[in-house]
Amino acid sequence: MKLVTYKKNNEQRLGILYNDFIFDLQNSGRKLKLKLPSTMKEFLEGENATMRLAKKVFTEIKKGNIKSELKLKSVKLLSPVPNPTSMRDGYAFRQHVETARRNRGVPMIPEFDQYPVFYFTNHNAVFGEGIIEVEDDHLQQLDFELECAIVIGRKGKNIPAEKADSYIAGYMIMNDWSARVLQMEEMKLNLGPAKGKDFATSLGPWLVTVDELEPYKISTPYGNKYDVKMIARHNGKQISDGNLKDMNWTFAELIERASYGVTLYPGDVIGSGTVGTGCYLELNGTWALEAKSKGEEFKPIWLQDGDEMELEITGLGVLRNKIKKSKVSRSILAKKKLVNSNTD
Repeated sequence: MKLVTYKKNNEQRLGILYNDFIFDLQNSGRKLKLKLPSTMKEFLEGENATMRLAKKVFTEIKKGNIKSELKLKSVKLLSPVPNPTSMRDGYAFRQHVETARRNRGVPMIPEFDQYPVFYFTNHNAVFGEGIIEVEDDHLQQLDFELECAIVIGRKGKNIPAEKADSYIAGYMIMNDWSARVLQMEEMKLNLGPAKGKDFATSLGPWLVTVDELEPYKISTPYGNKYDVKMIARHNGKQISDGNLKDMNWTFAELIERASYGVTLYPGDVIGSGTVGTGCYLELNGTWALEAKSKGEEFKPIWLQDGDEMELEITGLGVLRNKIKKSKVSRSILAKKKLVNSNTD
C-alpha cells in the first residue's frame, strides 16, 4: 500500500495511491462504515489499529468497490509525513564513510563497525517533491544525499533489534540536502552539521508499507534488509548507483540504538544515511583522485540554482526536486566576526 499526503483546498489530506488514482482515506473509509483519520499524523498515532483498517479499505479499492476521480497528476503531493515528530539521520553505509574518509586522506574510523550512530536534523523543514528554496550560502557547495528513510509506526522504548522491524510503518526516499561550506565550517568546532543541514530535507513521493517490499526482503539476524536499487540523476544524468542491501547497519539496529533509554513515537523518521556514491562530497573526492593519477585537472561539481535532482529507489518511486534561490540575498557566512591574530 502506498500512502500519500496531498494538498486539497489548502488542507493536508491522506490518501491511498493505486493505479495513478488517489483515494482519500477518510472518505473511502466512510463508504465501508470505517472511521479513519484525514491526516498522516493521526493515522500513525493510531498505530496498528488504523493500519489494519486502511488495509481493509485498500482491499476494497483493488476489488473495484471504491472509486476515485482524483488523478495523481492533478494534485500537489506533500511529504508523506509532512510534520514528523522527530527526524534522525543514520550513518549506515560503510562504503560512503570509508570512501569519503579516504578521499580526505584520513583512515577509516574503527568505531563505525562497533555501533550505529545518527544525528538529529530539523523535522520542521521537511518537503515533498517540487521546489526547494535556498539562500545564498546554501549554494556554496550545495549537495544532495541519496537515502532511504523509515517512519516509526508504534510507540516504544528500549526496542531490541530482533523486534524492531515490527515498529516500522513504512519506507520512503529521503534527500538530505547539504550545504557543505556551512557544514564544514561548524564541524571544525566539533558540533553540527547544524546550519549545513537544517534548511531542507525532502521525503517521498509516498510512504510504502512494509508488506509491499516483501519480494525484496533479505532476512538477517540483525533485522531485515532489502535488495532495491538506489540511483540519483542530476539534470537527467545518472550519477549514483547503490543498493539498500549494502547497509552495514540495519534499520532495526538503528531503532535499537535510537530507542535506548528514549521513547520513539509514531511519526518519528529515521534516515539510512548516504548510500555509496550517493552525494557529490564523496563523488568529487573520488573523481579528484582519479584525475590526479592521470595528471589531469578536475573541477568539483555542486548543485546550482535551477538544477533538478531525481532520486529513485526500486519499489519506492522517484523523488523529484528543483533548486531555486530565494529572491532576497542573505549571507550568514558574512556575519563572521574578524579575529585579531595579535596576542600580548
